[in-house]
Amino acid sequence: MSEIKKIDPTSEEFQTELKKTIDFTDKVIKQFGFAYNPDMEITQSIQFGLTRNKLIYDKRYCPCFFVTGNKEEDRICPCKPAISHEIPEDGSCHCGIFCTPEFAAAKAADEKLEEAIHAHSRGLTKEECELLLAKVQLDSEELEALLEARTLGMVGFKLVDVREWMEYKGFRIRGVDFLVPTTSFYDSVKQLEEFKNETVIVYCHVGSRSAYCQSVLKDLGFGKVSNLTHGIVSYRGELDKG
Repeated sequence: MSEIKKIDPTSEEFQTELKKTIDFTDKVIKQFGFAYNPDMEITQSIQFGLTRNKLIYDKRYCPCFFVTGNKEEDRICPCKPAISHEIPEDGSCHCGIFCTPEFAAAKAADEKLEEAIHAHSRGLTKEECELLLAKVQLDSEELEALLEARTLGMVGFKLVDVREWMEYKGFRIRGVDFLVPTTSFYDSVKQLEEFKNETVIVYCHVGSRSAYCQSVLKDLGFGKVSNLTHGIVSYRGELDKG
């Protein structure tokens, strides 16, 4: 297995490159008339990812996709699909950092309306747990309920973090079983081989990388793969740090 790349986000090298990345994304915003995602955690996460990829690959590859070495497939920010159809048609790019001004304004308004999280009753029955575990997309309360049920022996699954080592060390969901970073995905995923017949739940920072990894895992023969839709930034359960 190749060594997981460990980059210290507090280092002078990273912080210097991060400032350059922020200047770069500011120029993209101005050049194309885009707006940043009003959720600053999403924007900052992508800026961190672009900085990480710049240090690893010497190019600002989109952090929500694998870097394969294929120039025709690898996405360099701002990527062609984002400019040609994702932002014009969907309102935002796949990674979520760049939006149309209209999309950003609507999203900001929606966030104000959703300040209170919807009530979710835990203490599920085994049958309810199985139904919940069959869902392709999970929200924070649903994952919390499943983790609680797992500690009670009512259900089984593997929770997989597909972020990078530096993000994992910063904070992670309590109960995570494996770290499978996207930058070393095909090597790191080998540790999951024996669990192909079990349910695997993946998560990343905002849900984009994990959604991509969810698709890849299915292509690799994993039968049941669920995704934490909005990533760890939406998670309201217990976290571990360090």
